[in-house]
Amino acid sequence: MRTLIRDVSYWYEIHGNGEPIVLLHGFTGSTHTWDQFLEKHQKQFTILVIDLPGHGKTFASSSVDMESCCHDIHRIVTENGFDQFHLVGYSMGGRTALSYAMFYPQALKSLTLESASPGLATIEERKKRIDQDENLASMLEEKGLESFVKYWENIPLFLSQRDLAENVRKELRRERMSQSVEGLVMSLRSMGTGSQPSWWYTLSALTVPVLLIVGELDHKFISINEKMDKLLPNSKMTLVNNAGHAIHVEQPELFGKIVEEFILADKKV
Repeated sequence: MRTLIRDVSYWYEIHGNGEPIVLLHGFTGSTHTWDQFLEKHQKQFTILVIDLPGHGKTFASSSVDMESCCHDIHRIVTENGFDQFHLVGYSMGGRTALSYAMFYPQALKSLTLESASPGLATIEERKKRIDQDENLASMLEEKGLESFVKYWENIPLFLSQRDLAENVRKELRRERMSQSVEGLVMSLRSMGTGSQPSWWYTLSALTVPVLLIVGELDHKFISINEKMDKLLPNSKMTLVNNAGHAIHVEQPELFGKIVEEFILADKKV
């Protein structure tokens, strides 16, 4: 389905029937990121998936920052009757999900963050990351999508994906190659970790139930999430064996089981 908000044409899909869940993908991803989750869980959940700005079939004529994106998501979910729902986000989608929770905590039954962060704590860190993302954006513009994807799939964050089955790796590459240079450049410059608000100092105010999921091979995000877990008043952290950053890709069945149990346990409370 498609909806126009300002000059952004958002693509989203609704599948299944049951307890409402919204899923947000990561950088270079799309609604297809969640295909395996949808196949397994749409019989028990009503699942809304969205292509975030600059990704998949969502097209923006101008930049969309993190706050604007969260307000747009809120309009989409409320227009589709999702008054209260469970929100799940991966990586960039996790940062977006956490940001949404800060703006609209009353809309959430629970929040699941897969390999996510609250942004960066200091101005110096944010400036450094903005510069890094600008370098990536320039690489995209100068060398094109294929060269960027070859670089991106070989960064340390995704080394564990080399052990995935060939068909899974091909699907990951297909999804990354389906993006547009203009969309990814806009995302890097407008919704990057350095550009978004830092939530480190307000985590203690977020009272909704939060599940933090991290892969045992993703040492950087283990450290980040351990710190988050100490600051969040109503959270638990789950470490997934034999997984790196993209747990829903590397251990899809286990990821789905963890999310399902968390959501259904929250529903019973």
